[in-house]
Amino acid sequence: MTFTFLDNWDNDLEKINRDKLGRKFESPPAFIQFLMMVHVIFNLPYRQIEGFLRKLSDIVPQIKAADYTTIWRRGTKLDIKLADTLKESDEPVVIALDSSGIKVTNRGEWMREKWKIHRGWIKVNISVNVKTKEIVGIEVTDETVSDGSSFISLVDQSENNLPGRKIEKAIADGAFDRREIFDYLQHKHIQPVIKIRSNASIKARGSPSRAKAVRELKDFGYLAWRQKYDYGKRWAAETVFSSVKRISGEHVSATKTENMLHEAELKFAFYNILLNHR
Repeated sequence: MTFTFLDNWDNDLEKINRDKLGRKFESPPAFIQFLMMVHVIFNLPYRQIEGFLRKLSDIVPQIKAADYTTIWRRGTKLDIKLADTLKESDEPVVIALDSSGIKVTNRGEWMREKWKIHRGWIKVNISVNVKTKEIVGIEVTDETVSDGSSFISLVDQSENNLPGRKIEKAIADGAFDRREIFDYLQHKHIQPVIKIRSNASIKARGSPSRAKAVRELKDFGYLAWRQKYDYGKRWAAETVFSSVKRISGEHVSATKTENMLHEAELKFAFYNILLNHR
């Protein structure tokens, strides 16, 4: 992380304060993003960030210290557009889709064992460019939402975040083996590479696209099918989940549900930023 936000500090402040009623902002959005990066990646509480800022402002006079309430208020409303974190390109894309859980507290496992309390968890669903390992779509929900229900939204997001680029394949595991998903991908002219259940019927039952995929898998055999469609590239999504959890931990520190979901989403947006600005 660098202090590039200092270069446009005054201009960015002028933009956000233009026509603003009431008290003016004293910190530009890029600086708030930097502070939230510190909060999320280093798990530094807001009060400690306030103390960190006091010392930092002594070293860099242009930076004005902010109280923890201001940091929290603006940080929890920080909106990072995923498209802005991606490198520009016109190459076709193969995406891998998967989901993983984020704990709602660092004490979750201990509490389950000691007090038999179910604390719940957050489910993060992502689509990943298998070549660049960039996250191109994300949906954060609670644990009650099934994996398959996020698939169409993730593909739509991926298309919106990659304007002008063709998504050639969508790779996913058996949790996404649904007729409506195969039909949707056929409509989008995207090759489905989805692991089908071993007992799947070759009858169409409203989805000729899925029936075709079932017949092909049975004719080829799993190993040949896997090799033909590069199903192993699905692990790109697993690699991203592993990287994010190593960088910023497996839990969120927020206590309100909406802030938990927001913090989890920031973890993955910051991963893209670090990936493309190292």
